[in-house]
Amino acid sequence: MKNKLKGVAIGAGYFSKFQYEAWTRIPEVEMVALCNSNLERAVGIMNAYGIKKHYADYKEMIIKETPDFIDIITPPETHLEMCKFAADHGVHIICQKPLAPTFAEAKEIVDYAQKKGVHFVVHENFRYQPWHREIKKIIDHGEIGDLFSLNFRSRMGDGWGEDAYLSRQPYFRDYERLLIYETGVHFIDTFRYHVGEIESVYTILKRLNPVIKGEDLGLMILNFKNNAHAIWDANRYNESHFKNARYTFGEYLIDASKGSVRLYSDGKITIQKLGEAEKNHPYVHNNIGFAGDCCYIFQRDFVDSFLSTGVFETSGVDYLKTLKAQDAVYESAKINKPVFV
Repeated sequence: MKNKLKGVAIGAGYFSKFQYEAWTRIPEVEMVALCNSNLERAVGIMNAYGIKKHYADYKEMIIKETPDFIDIITPPETHLEMCKFAADHGVHIICQKPLAPTFAEAKEIVDYAQKKGVHFVVHENFRYQPWHREIKKIIDHGEIGDLFSLNFRSRMGDGWGEDAYLSRQPYFRDYERLLIYETGVHFIDTFRYHVGEIESVYTILKRLNPVIKGEDLGLMILNFKNNAHAIWDANRYNESHFKNARYTFGEYLIDASKGSVRLYSDGKITIQKLGEAEKNHPYVHNNIGFAGDCCYIFQRDFVDSFLSTGVFETSGVDYLKTLKAQDAVYESAKINKPVFV
């Protein structure tokens, strides 16, 4: 194409490298600048991924570069101000999750972007993991019939011991809300992607490691409007038996009227029709980037939608439904009762 989409980004933390690397493989996009207060960290990203300009002030970057879109890869408490400034300057926005510290603030961001007429998309990448895309096709094609139950078991093993999270994401230790806010929200969104809208939730949350502030164990039960239910049985304390606990983030069983689908920790999918043996379901998935290259798959979809329909799967408006369910999860754990969404 003659003119590439001009992108800029804010942030150069642990996760950002997956996003910067993915942009290098999308030919319709040129990332022209990044903003980060830590120059050494910024230069490392720039050298690795071919970004030519650095700014210490994101406002100056937006004004001088006049980008088509901005990729915000910063902590949630920074998002409101950044998103408002970008929207004020007509810049379309991709924003990292967690979207904001509270639902009210998240809604303020989404409403503001709508008012200013810019695209606002949440970088919610779990539903873009290749196995979840493939499972969605299996469900939509009716191969296993009507859904009964979905059960995902996660053991991430990065949160035990006195040095929990320090090597990768030390700020996790100070989150008052951790497991659901940082990780469980991905599964709320993925279950919505596979099943539909949530009617009610019931949750048990616990803290296993005393060195952190938030919860690191959860049993989350979601009941859906179509009468299916989903269970996420997770903790960040105990370890997976698979060599890469952060590839699929666990094992998944879906039961339905015609049989079952299983996702294994290595990305293998099987289908077992009623009365038949379990059979391997071939599809393409690669252990590159993060969790099956889901950042690239998300960003590729963003660009395709940007250049065509302008309709995005993880639009801010849609993502508020996930965040509303997240709030219900915490309320349920607090009162030890089911909560309607």
